[in-house]
Amino acid sequence: MSKKFSNRLRDLKEMRKALNFFEEKIKFTYEPIPDVFEEISHKVKENIGEIFHNSSKAMENESAGESWENAVENSNNNFTKEDKDIIKGLAKMLGKTDIDGQVSEIKLTCKFLDVQIKDAENEKLKNEKLYKTLGATIGLALVIILI
Repeated sequence: MSKKFSNRLRDLKEMRKALNFFEEKIKFTYEPIPDVFEEISHKVKENIGEIFHNSSKAMENESAGESWENAVENSNNNFTKEDKDIIKGLAKMLGKTDIDGQVSEIKLTCKFLDVQIKDAENEKLKNEKLYKTLGATIGLALVIILI
């Protein structure tokens, strides 16, 4: 149970890193979004890379926004519903506006992610120790009962 708090924090930080990379790529290279997403999928860890990979592949048949929302929703990660809603918010402008509009939407999403990262750190500090202590206590109680 305590590991899920660490995993959520790791995934949020990895998504933040991926969005920073995305912002820089669209600002300076003018590459198509599917190509940038595919490149990001190879540079970040599995859970987050999967979102970018799936979104990139889905852009062949659907809009960038729809593919992003579906990839985030169907991904295997440790995000809460609130985290997913924030990340899916990026889909509103994805591929629909000029570069400046997309960059500003990425920055907004990153600001919201920063708040979520702080919350995740606080939850981790508070709950991780609780679950580890609880697990050790229950284990000790079982040993005493069995003896």
